[in-house]
Amino acid sequence: MTEKRGFRFLIFMVLFFTLIYLFHLTGFVFRPIGSVLASLAVPIIGAGFLYYITNPLVGLLERVKVPRILGIIIVFLTLIAVIFFSIYFIFPVIQRQFESLMENVPAMAESLEDIFTMWQNRNDIIPEGIQNALDNFIDNLGGYTEQVATSIFQFIGSVFSFLFSFVLIPFFLFFMLKDREKFIPYLTGFFSESKGESLGRLLKSVNHTLGSFIQGQALVSLSVGIMLLIGYLIVGLDYALVLAVFALVMNLIPYIGPWLSAIPAVAIGFFQDPMVGVWTAVIMIVAQQIESNIIEPNVMGRVLSVHPLTVVVIILAAGALFGFIGFIFAVPAYAVIKTVITHFYEEYKKTQPVGKKNIW
Repeated sequence: MTEKRGFRFLIFMVLFFTLIYLFHLTGFVFRPIGSVLASLAVPIIGAGFLYYITNPLVGLLERVKVPRILGIIIVFLTLIAVIFFSIYFIFPVIQRQFESLMENVPAMAESLEDIFTMWQNRNDIIPEGIQNALDNFIDNLGGYTEQVATSIFQFIGSVFSFLFSFVLIPFFLFFMLKDREKFIPYLTGFFSESKGESLGRLLKSVNHTLGSFIQGQALVSLSVGIMLLIGYLIVGLDYALVLAVFALVMNLIPYIGPWLSAIPAVAIGFFQDPMVGVWTAVIMIVAQQIESNIIEPNVMGRVLSVHPLTVVVIILAAGALFGFIGFIFAVPAYAVIKTVITHFYEEYKKTQPVGKKNIW
């Protein structure tokens, strides 16, 4: 009986969940370690993101006979120039538009309440269920507005916390770019030759998966943000730069993000002028069609091999569990986990006799 695969799998699951339960009971031991890792998460993740963005440029300079150290210095100077340009030319405009938007939020909320009140007065054409939902929404509209404002200020506080950790990012990034080829041999050196080769292949696959996703998604988001900014400026939409930057950030969330970024832009357009709202919706649809059918297939390709429905389910589940952070990291985490599981499954199949290549 113990030779049956189903029984062995059952035993493995029992031991796995027992281990999780033991970790739960001894959580006080690992809590300090978690605190240390959390303090290092921002610089490591930030440096890792910048590594995958800048490493292709360093590699390109290296291919044209530029020494790697000099190439890294050129990349750092480029990043400093971009930051300087953003601080002195882009951030002040974003700040003014954001402050103006916050000042107008109460007026927008009041206009929205007037619209619902007008619908409320037409009880003869609104079903009772919808009427009750509208009444509840109107009664809590002030609370919703306050919650949105609170969330925005919490996000700003998180940004300042990130900026505090930002000073460590250049140090991590420099050594990631400088010693990138030493990392895998260093880790595999602790294992036997066969296990070291297997771990090396796994790390290269994970590196390829993360690099493809981050570089592709960043380029897609930047392209969409620029397209939307141009479109918003053409139709004369207020707060064009703030909304375009918001769309750029939200496009980091595959499939769901673009549509979430459309809601505030179209709503503000309709408050400004109904025709501006219509044209804003048209611009959003055109930009998303260009992204979905032209940019994303050619930039990201099918390297992740993840079905869109799977992506949506993963994002919704991660968002419910971890909030906005879950939205951002759900897909790359899933891609890495899938890569790891696929690797070990392939390694498992290599150890099986001929004719027994599958688990079941």
